[in-house]
Amino acid sequence: MKPTDLAHLQVPDSVSLSPDARTVVFALRTVDLAKDAYHSRLWRVPADGSAPPTQLTRGDRDTDPQISPDQRWVAFRRAVNGEPSQLYVMPLDGGEPWAITTRERHPIGVGVPVWSPDSTRIAYTARVPEHGRYGTALDPEGDGYTLDKERRPEKELPRRVKVWRYRFDDVGYLIDRRPHIFTIEPLATEPKPRQLTEGDFDHNSVSWSPDGRSLAFISARHDERDTTLTNDVFVIDASDGGEPRQLTDTTLSCDFPIFSRDGSLVYFAGRDLGESGRDWFARHTGAWVIPLDGSGPARRLSDPDVYTLDVYFGPGRDGVLYTNHNRGAVELLEFTASSNSNSSGEPRAVITGNRWVTPACTDAAGDAVAAVAADQSSFGEVVVVDAAGERVLTSYGKQWAETTTTYPMEELEASAPDGYPVHGWLVKPEGPGPHPVLLMIHGGPFAQYGWKLFDEAQAYAGAGYAVVYGNPRGSSGYGYQHGKYIEGDVGVRSAPDLYALLHHALKDPSLDGTRLGVLGGSHGGFMTSWLVGNGDRFRAAVSERAVNAIDSFIGTSDVGWIFGGVYGWDTETHAQQSPLTHAANVRTPVLIIHSENDFRCPLEQAQRYYHALKWRGVPTEMLLFPGEGHEMSRTGLPSHRIARFEAILDWFNRYL
Repeated sequence: MKPTDLAHLQVPDSVSLSPDARTVVFALRTVDLAKDAYHSRLWRVPADGSAPPTQLTRGDRDTDPQISPDQRWVAFRRAVNGEPSQLYVMPLDGGEPWAITTRERHPIGVGVPVWSPDSTRIAYTARVPEHGRYGTALDPEGDGYTLDKERRPEKELPRRVKVWRYRFDDVGYLIDRRPHIFTIEPLATEPKPRQLTEGDFDHNSVSWSPDGRSLAFISARHDERDTTLTNDVFVIDASDGGEPRQLTDTTLSCDFPIFSRDGSLVYFAGRDLGESGRDWFARHTGAWVIPLDGSGPARRLSDPDVYTLDVYFGPGRDGVLYTNHNRGAVELLEFTASSNSNSSGEPRAVITGNRWVTPACTDAAGDAVAAVAADQSSFGEVVVVDAAGERVLTSYGKQWAETTTTYPMEELEASAPDGYPVHGWLVKPEGPGPHPVLLMIHGGPFAQYGWKLFDEAQAYAGAGYAVVYGNPRGSSGYGYQHGKYIEGDVGVRSAPDLYALLHHALKDPSLDGTRLGVLGGSHGGFMTSWLVGNGDRFRAAVSERAVNAIDSFIGTSDVGWIFGGVYGWDTETHAQQSPLTHAANVRTPVLIIHSENDFRCPLEQAQRYYHALKWRGVPTEMLLFPGEGHEMSRTGLPSHRIARFEAILDWFNRYL
């Protein structure tokens, strides 16, 4: 793989399964290097695999398809000419889509459409901006917004900030554009959105009751919402709105509520954050259920010590579906109301094995499930599982293999100095070697590398490097204690596991233990900076979007308030655990990569570290990407992603 091979990427990123389980509609994301843009179009494929996919739409950015319950229509989001996404509807059999929402009503776009059970309405969320912001006129006129192209961001009135959570990476400011719930009749002659919620609250994750009378959603409406991470499940009248009814007791961080098939229960995702409502580190999200009528408390269905449930939550055959992290795999499981973490009840396995089911790319109908699953040979394929078994409906991995060589993943299991097992992988280039070696560290830290084709590892192996990567303690997918272990002293506790994995890989005689590099982003950038400041094992390093100085991170990051404004860590601990403090020890050449609009690990984190190394004469450079946020390496402009790859390869070629 070369950096420009990004042009060959074809990745399904959302699916919808028709209620009769015969048809799958999915969005396919591709890269256009000539236009320096991503395209996403909708495709349709028979669920029985009897025919190949056929293209359904030809827009530039068509995403999040949803087939109507009567199987006549497909609703989806479309972005035109770079403007915010609006809702469109088209016949399932094909035809010309039409817009049902507009910028005059939703000037900064809309969320994912959700059909009512009778197919007459669509519910969705949309951010409601203050007039005079985000390209709108200051004075409202009628029911909607007047767009003002001359009102650029620098001409807006100042913002008065009073809360901890006032901005978020890749979103921007939150306090002047709260998300609210809307419904709309898509087949009306002139569809008109109806806003159901109001107030200075966020409203997310909307779903319909089976009778179409109610909507469930997530919101934090309690007085302490700015100083805790807790929120609640609410229900509201789907016709008139009004005052929402709260179901949960504000002790959990909740998400993705969905009604049981008979409408008597509401399932949801939840994390127990302890008595403070802020103990978030490595807490496992679980499957929960609560009676709709309020006759009992919420009950956890999944074992909090075992299951690391991911962000997707959706309907199943008898309960709800979750993606679960498990030793580098992301499997699909179904939990039911009869499951209980205090009994022997176990979830039903739907998709398992050494694969990676993409969160939020799953749908179910009857006894069938459609999903997007990746493995060692593919970035993702559309699969269907039903009584007849499992079928793979697409072949994008095969098409990738026809243009680009793929190097296999070799599974590793090392032992840390205390005997603890550390799981990971090695991807090697062709030939006998000896190959220079890169240790690659993931972000999070409560995340995981895993069983899927990984462009980072493939690009570096394609350039002649052996790549070692894995899931040291602090990662997800190996149980609660595995994730919680590093809390309180991340650098010191993570380093032995990472070195154990590297040294185990170096037993391979085709690897050159004298030519070692290290790289990583976010938490991986933190650990890269930490390792070169506390040892001299590596010849070169690339530290990307890193936390380098905890004290200023607390005051500038979009999530910094969780660490400092709430926990109140002492400054001595901040300093001792910050890579910046150990910069005087660095002798390794370091390339620093950062995005100028990164709100998660703000730019000053890179600038302070760069200045410290430069002042001491360490060979260092800083590569800055304009207009990008924290996720640049995954979702940035194609030209920026290619430039990043080329800069990393250039750096390691100089020193390794």
